[in-house]
Amino acid sequence: MVALAATAWLDHLLRQAGRPELAQLTAGDGVTLVLAAVSAATAGAILASRRSRHPVGWLLLTFGLAQALTSAAESYARYGLLARPGTLPAASYLATLASVTFIPGLSCIGFILLLTPTGSPPSPRWRRWAWVAAALPAAFAVSWLLGMPTLDPESALHGARNPLAIPLLETPLRIVAGVTAPLTALSVVVAGGSLVGRFRRARGTERQQLRWLSFAAALAPPTVLVMYAGILTEHLELAGWAIGLFLALLPLAISAAIARYRLYDLDRIISRTLAYGLLTILLGVGYVGVVLGLGRFLPQGSSLVVAAATLAVAAAFRPARRRIQRAVDRRFNRGRYNAGRTITAFSARLRQEVDLDTLTAELLEVVDQTMQPTQASLWLRPQRPARQAW
Repeated sequence: MVALAATAWLDHLLRQAGRPELAQLTAGDGVTLVLAAVSAATAGAILASRRSRHPVGWLLLTFGLAQALTSAAESYARYGLLARPGTLPAASYLATLASVTFIPGLSCIGFILLLTPTGSPPSPRWRRWAWVAAALPAAFAVSWLLGMPTLDPESALHGARNPLAIPLLETPLRIVAGVTAPLTALSVVVAGGSLVGRFRRARGTERQQLRWLSFAAALAPPTVLVMYAGILTEHLELAGWAIGLFLALLPLAISAAIARYRLYDLDRIISRTLAYGLLTILLGVGYVGVVLGLGRFLPQGSSLVVAAATLAVAAAFRPARRRIQRAVDRRFNRGRYNAGRTITAFSARLRQEVDLDTLTAELLEVVDQTMQPTQASLWLRPQRPARQAW
């Protein structure tokens, strides 16, 4: 949080210096940075405090801290090298360090995927791969720091001198950096693929934990589509919000899976999300329709239009929510829908039933259909003999 505050203050100084284009916490990139760093740090802090021996919590903390510190170092270097050259000490050193953190941060994501949810690789064979995956970003960082005389030409600090570079080693170290960077990205893909094999072998609680991670990963394709749509239509704020929300949800899903918090509520969360999303869209369309419809008959700017639209939406909220939730459960949460129907039917028969044996058999049948236990039994408290009056 201190690093993000420092980034915001340096952005303010950049705007005062007449270089607002160098600020980092903008509507697009700023949302992504803040949501990713805060979500990862929060989820990591929760996991590290509750399960201190689990490495994923510490990896999330490292990732969030690295994002925030990199942002602060980048803003410091932009001010000290571009906006007010020579005013800040060691600006070129911080610029060099900030330019090298992307690949190690990417590797950190790979290790999070590889070690979720148990804290260890899926099998002993993956341990050797983990050592290789750890060596790749380390080799990249060393080769980049010592072999790049100037910073990346695609960054805002392109052309800045690297004070750590060794000119005699530039050629071989450039080759090492060029090879290890794509291999690190490939290691993240392989780590994601390990979850597929882990999910196939998982049973019980571990399988339920991986369902949470799968739910978060399933949001990646629509996030990418929204991001590219925002870029193509030049709505960079939309792209920033899309990738920022995804990067915020992924650590939360990982922490919920590892902490085993409300594991078996995933189906309910999905159905509620779909139901309230559809409800919001339908009520929004209805609100606009009422406003436009009444706007033709009433004077422009009349408050009656807004009042009527608000009352119509408020009146339709509860019945619309029930119907949409029922439709979503019927389509996406069929088990809950069938269980609800079974319990409703049993409740109706319960009012008419007086035979205890028949009631016992029906109750066990309902429990078997709705809860699906391995076995079920029913104990009846013995009836006490009535006290004799003296």
